[in-house]
Parts: sequence; structure tokens; C-alpha cells
Amino acid sequence: MTRQTVVMVTTSYPRFPGDTVGTFMEPIARGVAARGHKVHVVAPWHPLIKRASVENGIHFHFFRYMPLPSLNVFGYASALKNDTDLRPSAYAAAPFALFAGWRAAQKVAKTHGATIMHGHWVIPGGVIAATAAGTIPVILSLHGSDIFVAEHHGLARRAAKFAFQRAAWVTACSSNLRQRAMVLGARENRIEVLPYGVDGDRFKPDASARARVRHKLNISADQPMVFMAGRLVRKKGFGSLLKAAVRLIPNWPSLQVIIAGIGDLDGELRAEVTSLNLNNNVQFTGKLPQDDIPGYLTAADLVVVPSIQDDAGNVDGLPNILMEALASETAVVTTKVGGIDAVAVDGRTALVVPPNDGLALAMAIENLLKNPSRRSELGQTARTEVCNNYQWTQFASRLDEIYSEAVARNINDRVSELSPS
Repeated sequence: MTRQTVVMVTTSYPRFPGDTVGTFMEPIARGVAARGHKVHVVAPWHPLIKRASVENGIHFHFFRYMPLPSLNVFGYASALKNDTDLRPSAYAAAPFALFAGWRAAQKVAKTHGATIMHGHWVIPGGVIAATAAGTIPVILSLHGSDIFVAEHHGLARRAAKFAFQRAAWVTACSSNLRQRAMVLGARENRIEVLPYGVDGDRFKPDASARARVRHKLNISADQPMVFMAGRLVRKKGFGSLLKAAVRLIPNWPSLQVIIAGIGDLDGELRAEVTSLNLNNNVQFTGKLPQDDIPGYLTAADLVVVPSIQDDAGNVDGLPNILMEALASETAVVTTKVGGIDAVAVDGRTALVVPPNDGLALAMAIENLLKNPSRRSELGQTARTEVCNNYQWTQFASRLDEIYSEAVARNINDRVSELSPS
């Protein structure tokens, strides 16, 4: 194996240990570093960042782009309103952030002798990577909201096309993203589906954690509990879950629905819970530290991931909480949206229903609440299949191959350019 020096350009990364922003970026970077590569993460500065300059073999380079801390509002899931539109403050900061990111990535690559430039989210990380790379290969990884932004904004579309044409290879977390990226200019023979991984040692059944979390929530051992976590934005489908809860409560009056997360819909969802008379059955936890998520997953009887396509056309790529729930051996009810049904197989590892269908969702939830043995069967099968096929170590192994292939192809291309015709 040839060891590479990889510059990862991203606008989101856990700002401190346990942060819930950009959570999948950390296992990606750690996995690459664990395979012996030198990893340099280039990301925007943020007031909440608490990182050493080097952690677990990952070198951090946070760039500032505005003079006042309060004006550094680009990235870390704060630039988009409801995950669809750039906030006015982010529009104002974007040119400064993009220029500062380009300058930082270029400097880090030159200083440390980078052999790979890896941009995350084609808009904006991929564009920064593509412009800063010089002659080294560019890898792009697509995560969902980046493709939506490129589809709906002309300038972003043109920028994405440039990045795709510059890329030696592109990874997409779902086949849905792959198809949409090709419409935007990604080359069919240089883009693959690479689903996210999961840490099966971290997300697993845990009886003591189950008891501890249920005690904290004042939920008895035999009381039905449904859990859902994610940013409180439209595409996550929280509204569908509340509609399902209304149908379930008459037959399951002690049911507790636990919703974890923060976001633009916080006030709206709380008001809806009140208007639907669900205050005794729905609890909002707010943002949960990452270290608490495994306990909540194993405490639940069911995890519901009711993703939808929102009114603007935005969909999830592959929700992290889905992968983590499947690994936790907790039964899952989810919807056929984005890349979900590639890993959640209806009737085998989960129950999969149409999106935006509160009745179908309620029926699937009730089906599993009535059948503990069926829940157990789904959970055990899901954990086995996910841990066999979607570990972060496997994800890193494939990235390793992609890096080596890209470097080899780049060398061959440059030799061909220098050879006399």
C-alpha cells in the first residue's frame, strides 16, 4: 500500500468531541488515517471549535474568513435554512469563505506535499478542492444537500459541473445521488455508490444503557417507546411521525415518542404536538451528545426514520441514524426515499413504507409493537448484515483503493502528456 497525504476539504466536521454536526466526517477521516495515510482536514473556523491541532492522526487546519466571530456563519449545517435555502448571512459570507478555503487548502497541500485532494459536498467543498488541487488528483464525495443546492441554483450548478469534470473519482452515498450527479456533469465511468459505514462496536444492544435511558425519560421497562433523531427539517419527516402517533395513541395510550434534535422546525413541531393533544406522549430531548445516541437507540422498542421528499424536492442521501439503528439491533420502520432502501430491506432488515403516508407508518409501527419476536428477528438480521457489509473500516478500505487508483491514473496521464506524439 502506498501511503498518501490527503487534504480533506469540508464545511462540516464535529467541532468538538461528541458534537452532532457532520458526524460521519470523523470516522471517514479517522479511517483513512488508521490505514497509514497522512490526513489534513481543512474546514471553516467556528466559535464552538475545540480541537487540538492533531487528534488521532488527523491534522486540523481551520481557516477564518470574517473579522468578527459572529460573522463566521458558513458551514456546520448553519448556512442552510430548513436544509434548502442559503440564509442571507451565509450568502454574504460565501465569497469570503470560498476564497479563504481555497487559499487554505492550497497552502496546506503545498506545505505538506499532498498527493490527494478530497472535497466533501461538491458545493462548496468540492469546488474548493478542485480549484486548489493544482496537478494532484481530486476526489469528491457527495452527501445530499450539495446536489440539491446545485440543482436549484444556476451558479452552483456551473460550479458543480466544473468540479465534476476536474474529479478523478466521485463517491455518492446513494444511487439516487449518483443519478442526479450525472445529470449535473459527473462522468458515469468515474462515479460510484459508496454508502456510509457504522461502528458496530459502538452501536450494539446494551441492557444497562436501555435501563438507564428509560429511567432518565421516566419510561418503564415494559412501556412502548419509539425513537427518532435528526435535524428538525422538513425532509426528515417528523410530521409524518406525529400523524402516525395520533392514530396509534387510542390503542397504545402509554406510547412514548422520543424526538432528538434541533433545527428550524423546532417551534412548529412543538406547536403541532400541542395542537394534536400529544403532549403526554411526545418528548423532545433537544440536541443529544453523540455519546448518548447509542443508549437511546438500544432503549427504544422501535426506531422510526420517516424521511420524505420535501416541497422543494430535497431528500436525504443516507441518514446516519438509520445505519446506527440497524447496527443497534433495534427494529426499524422507515420509508423508501433516497438511498434508504439500499440498506433497509423491507421485511428482512426493516419495515419500509411509502413516504408521507401517516397511515402506512402507523400500521407498520403497530405491527411491530404487537410482535416482539418479529422486532427481535428484524433487529438481529439487520445488525448482522450491516456489521458484515457496512463497517467504517470497509469504507476506508475502498477509499484507500480509490486514492491509489487516482494517483496511478494521474501519473500515467502526466507521462502521456510529456511523451512526444
